[in-house]
Amino acid sequence: MIRFTALPTAEVRALQSGAPDAYGHAPERTISDGAGNPCRHCLQQIPKGAGMLILAHRPFPALQPYAETGPIFLCADPCERGGGTEIPAALASPEYLIKGYNAEDRIVYGTGRIVPTEQIPTAAETILAREDIAYVHVRSARNNCYQARVERG
Repeated sequence: MIRFTALPTAEVRALQSGAPDAYGHAPERTISDGAGNPCRHCLQQIPKGAGMLILAHRPFPALQPYAETGPIFLCADPCERGGGTEIPAALASPEYLIKGYNAEDRIVYGTGRIVPTEQIPTAAETILAREDIAYVHVRSARNNCYQARVERG
């Protein structure tokens, strides 16, 4: 069994309060147009007209060659942390890039692939069955933006 996990609440609350992003900048505040703005904390689409943040995020604990940084969206106002065993509503595109990482937060070559959204759970379980995999990232298949983390349930 697998579990989708969102960004930690403490980290998100700091960003919602104006803490600097991965590049040291304050998150940009804007209004969601309701199309393709997935919050990486509640794992829902940010509704049209709602405030949202755009910021640079690095979902890794330290800088190293495999620590990719990229843009993400967050609800501007506090939201409940999402996650669980079901595919989150934030994953609304037809397909995503998934790839496995080891305990040192390094990409494990040969695990990356683009899969249809409905196949993410099965594909992630297959990757996580390997002993050398600590977790899986779900990323945009077109823009490589970080979406969520998948862990053993």
